[in-house]
Amino acid sequence: MPSVLVVQHEDECPPALFGHWLTDAGCALEVSRPYAGEALPDLTSYDGVLVLGGPQQAEDDTVAWFGPLKQGLRDAHAAGVPTLGICLGHQLIASALGGRVEHNPRGQQLGLLPIGWTAAAAGDELTGPVASRRRGVHWNDDIVTRLPAGSTVLAETPDGEVQAARFGSRTWGVQLHPEVDAAVLRPWAESDREAHVLRGVDQETLLRTIEDAADELTTAWRPLATAWAAIVRGTA
Repeated sequence: MPSVLVVQHEDECPPALFGHWLTDAGCALEVSRPYAGEALPDLTSYDGVLVLGGPQQAEDDTVAWFGPLKQGLRDAHAAGVPTLGICLGHQLIASALGGRVEHNPRGQQLGLLPIGWTAAAAGDELTGPVASRRRGVHWNDDIVTRLPAGSTVLAETPDGEVQAARFGSRTWGVQLHPEVDAAVLRPWAESDREAHVLRGVDQETLLRTIEDAADELTTAWRPLATAWAAIVRGTA
């Protein structure tokens, strides 16, 4: 079985559905929790690397494991290790490879948003199977505002905010959260409760909408995990 290192940034941001789908697709997952004091392994010793989301800011140098993780991401990128970043993971990859991550001046991206696939997405090894009309869960304050050299935009919002990108030939990032369901999101909602009250966000309606779309989201995003697992197996 191909080995996949999963880098997790806090207890409430697990691999969740995406982890189950990768396991179903034949991958063996090892979860690294550097926030809990675990040493970060050598990323190049795995067949694939999955970097999850989290509440941190990708450019925050005070986060103890971000420096070693970014170096590991550069090493994995240079070695051709298939790497996928989700939300913060996507932003960390962009930052590590020379891009820029900033607070979104338009405010938090929240809830079920349509994915604006570019022409490049249909021919991409990872996004080709999913590059059709679908929605994805977004829950992020920051976005990649400058992509590293050699990157390809695979999806973007109508305002030009990057939703998915390929960084070179074997490294990808998605700003959306294909891994979550309403149960995973409830602690996130609690953390954002005060800000959402000020913005007039009805959290219960938001979570219920995502819960009601569970089958739609599984149909939409399980193929992404299956495609990435195939890439990992092919490289291994």
